[in-house]
Amino acid sequence: MLRYLLTEDDVGAVRFGISPLCELGLSIRAIADPSRFPLQVGWLRRTEVARERLDHVALLALIDERGWTPDFLNPRPSSPLTRLDDELAALLAMPAEVFRDDLVAVFGQVPEVFEGSTTRALRRVVAALGQLWETCFEPYWPRMRAVLEADIVYRGRQVSQSGLSAMLNGLTSRISYDHGVIEMRMADPRPRVRAVGGEGLTLVPTMFTRRGSAPVGDGPPMVLYPARGQGALWETERVANPAAVAAILGETRASLLAALGDPASSTELGVRLGVTASAVNQHLRVLRDAGLLVSTRYGRSVLYLRSELGTALLTSRAG
Repeated sequence: MLRYLLTEDDVGAVRFGISPLCELGLSIRAIADPSRFPLQVGWLRRTEVARERLDHVALLALIDERGWTPDFLNPRPSSPLTRLDDELAALLAMPAEVFRDDLVAVFGQVPEVFEGSTTRALRRVVAALGQLWETCFEPYWPRMRAVLEADIVYRGRQVSQSGLSAMLNGLTSRISYDHGVIEMRMADPRPRVRAVGGEGLTLVPTMFTRRGSAPVGDGPPMVLYPARGQGALWETERVANPAAVAAILGETRASLLAALGDPASSTELGVRLGVTASAVNQHLRVLRDAGLLVSTRYGRSVLYLRSELGTALLTSRAG
């Protein structure tokens, strides 16, 4: 059990972040054991050929049999707009003792492939992660990022409607919050208590954790939790369009309206519905102009959500 103790000031300073490096590090879990990540089967299938060219020796040496990865792969993001280049540069420049201590904390020793020169080991790690990004992440990152950003928008809406406690208790079944204490049930047998003490707690949505993760060591307070909607990212949306609504809006627009019960970007919707991004954008503009959708900008993405009028239209058809 890991407990984060929050003061009143800490509660007010809870923030969200997105880390490309966290996604890279945690994705090694899915590569090592695909059966544990059924929601990412679509990604694994799409990247199967590209993954054959990766430095598997280095990558798999970064994960143990429990699925743990060293903390240097899980940096606390400074904002939702964190860039991978900046994270890899910081990783390459990290002190040798931190690199080795983080490895020992997970494996009990420095894995053989990383013994010897720390500089050489760090260069190999960064090169392996860079290749993983270029071949298996970069082509799909706009879609994946849209899911992560939509999750943050959803959590923010939860806070505004139901309060911080409801949002935190809804992250995952392994995480609970009560009276300033966040508890995470983890595989780590050590009971750990960590006072946030003004450092701030960062919540990081990810595609590659099932029930929640946290740093292995005593780094900055951070909770990694499973992003909502990730399973739908790789599958075509199949929506049964009622004849009346489809006759009014058209099949594609009716499908978009039905799919937007949760925030999503045009890129994600295009993948889910099998429609080009330009066509999706045209349909979304029409639906928004008609008052059936609302939109909000988050970072570099525009996220769409069904309005009360749009929900009423879909609901009324059932009668």
